[in-house]
Amino acid sequence: MTTQSQALAPTQNTLMAAISNPGALGTIEAYIAAVNRLPVLTQAQETELGKRLRDHEDLDAARQLILSHLRLVVSISRQYLGYGLAHADLIQEGNIGLMKAVKRFDPERGVRLVSFAVHWIKAEIHEYIVRNWRMVKVATTKAQRKLFFNLRRMRPDGQTLDPSQVADIAQELNVRPEDVSEMEVRLSGREMALEAPADDEDAYAPVSYLSDEGRQEPSQVLERRAHDTLQGPALAEALEGLDARSRHIVESRWLRDEGGATLHELADEYGISAERVRQIEAAAFKKLKVALAH
Repeated sequence: MTTQSQALAPTQNTLMAAISNPGALGTIEAYIAAVNRLPVLTQAQETELGKRLRDHEDLDAARQLILSHLRLVVSISRQYLGYGLAHADLIQEGNIGLMKAVKRFDPERGVRLVSFAVHWIKAEIHEYIVRNWRMVKVATTKAQRKLFFNLRRMRPDGQTLDPSQVADIAQELNVRPEDVSEMEVRLSGREMALEAPADDEDAYAPVSYLSDEGRQEPSQVLERRAHDTLQGPALAEALEGLDARSRHIVESRWLRDEGGATLHELADEYGISAERVRQIEAAAFKKLKVALAH
C-alpha cells in the first residue's frame, strides 16, 4: 500500500461504515467534507477496478469505485432538498443507487461510471421522495412521477395554471392535460390530521364532520342484522330445541320485556336450588350457541 493509500485508509474505512448512515460521522457537514477529500479515479484506474470486480468479484475494487463517487451522490442529492426531507436520508438513498450502479457497471462499454451511475442514483432518490414526501403516495404511474418532479419547476411563481399553461406543460412532458391538472391539485393540497390533538379539546377536526349520521357504518349494519336475526326466527327455532324447563328458565330470565326472573324465584318455582337453576341456564346457553351458529 502506498503512503497516500495508508493515509486515506482510516477515512475510507470510516466512510464505508457511514454509507448507510451519513450522519454517523457526527454531522452531515463532516461526512461531506470527508467525501470531498477522497481522490477521483482516472479512467484507466476505473477500468481496471471495473474489470477486477466483473471478472473476480473483487470487493476491494467495488469499495474503491463506490468511495470515489460518493461526492457525485452528495451533488445530486442537493438538487432535491426542496422536498423537505433530510439531506442525510437523500444521500443514504443515493448511495444505494450508486452501489447498484457499481454492481452493474461494465468497464468495456466505453462509458465512465459517473455517467452510468447518475440514472441509478436519481432513481433511488426519486423512489424515496415519492414514498416519503406525503403520508399518502402522490405519484404511482410513470406520468405522475414525471409530473411530480417537473411541475413545481414549470409552474410560474407557483401560481395556479390556466388552460393554456396546462396544455403547454402536457405537450412538453408528453402526458395528458388531465394528468397535469390532477397533479397540480395533489401538490397544492396538504395533509390534515383526522382527529384533533389530545390536548386541544376545542379543535374542529375532520372526524367531526366526515361521518354521515344518516347512514350507519358497515359494522353497525352487520351488528343490527345479527341482532334482528337472533331476535327473530333463528332464536325461536333454537329455543324449540331445548327441553321445556330449560326453555322456560331462559325465557323467564332473559326474554321478557319487563324485568327478568331471578335465580331464586325460579328455584322456588321448580323446588330446586338457585345453583341448579344456574347450571341448567348455562347448559341451555351452550345448546343455543351451537344451534345459532349453523
